Amino acid sequence: MAGSAPLWVERLAREIGALGQAESGTPERALDRMSVAAARAVPGCSAALVVIWRDVGPGGEGGDGVAGRHVVVDYGASHSDLSTAFEYQYTTDQGPAVEAVREMRPVAIGDVLREDRWPDYVSTAVQCGDRSSVTYPSELDGEVVTFGVHSGRGDAFDVQAVAPLVALLAEHAAMALHSAGRYSDVAREAAHMRRAMSARAVIDQAKGIIMHARGCGAAEAFEELRRVAQRNRMKVTEVARSLVEENTADRPRRG
Repeated sequence: MAGSAPLWVERLAREIGALGQAESGTPERALDRMSVAAARAVPGCSAALVVIWRDVGPGGEGGDGVAGRHVVVDYGASHSDLSTAFEYQYTTDQGPAVEAVREMRPVAIGDVLREDRWPDYVSTAVQCGDRSSVTYPSELDGEVVTFGVHSGRGDAFDVQAVAPLVALLAEHAAMALHSAGRYSDVAREAAHMRRAMSARAVIDQAKGIIMHARGCGAAEAFEELRRVAQRNRMKVTEVARSLVEENTADRPRRG
């Protein structure tokens, strides 16, 4: 694949690989920098998303309450709105990255407004400016990397031309992360997995608090979390955790 790729594609793939192997910074920072490099270089791309998933298996250890067979170890997004859209994918188990890792195949969206695969995801995707995308999964020694390029315009990508490029970037990211040993520390992996698996629970708790207080539905409650996160340049999970902690602190203690 790399041999027939244009020179700029090969340069980008090497840059992605170098970022994955860089010793400075956290794994999340490396993933963020990979996503920014892709968003800057891929034609038509306005944002990119790189996710590391761990396969826990149906009913396996850590699998309780986790939809599908994978949990997120870490992820990086080049734009905060794409982080929000991904967190919604993960909490609802709907969307291109979730499907790519679950089916282990590329997933393309021409225009999310024409999508009927993930009805709960469409509204959030539009609000977050995620109209079209190409996502490719690549195996990483018991884990999976999904690499996705996204655009705020519908039909922004020539899928036949872009899919091999995204596959190349995903493979370089996976090989670099593996060779750098970023996920070899078992304790760190466990901490990442606990954090990822708790994200869904805390967002559901926060949605419940908002639904009770405002008498609204789940979609409206999540939209409120998203607005607060965007206004404060935070992740939805961070806003949800803060709300839950405040609500818990405000409860009167039992004598």
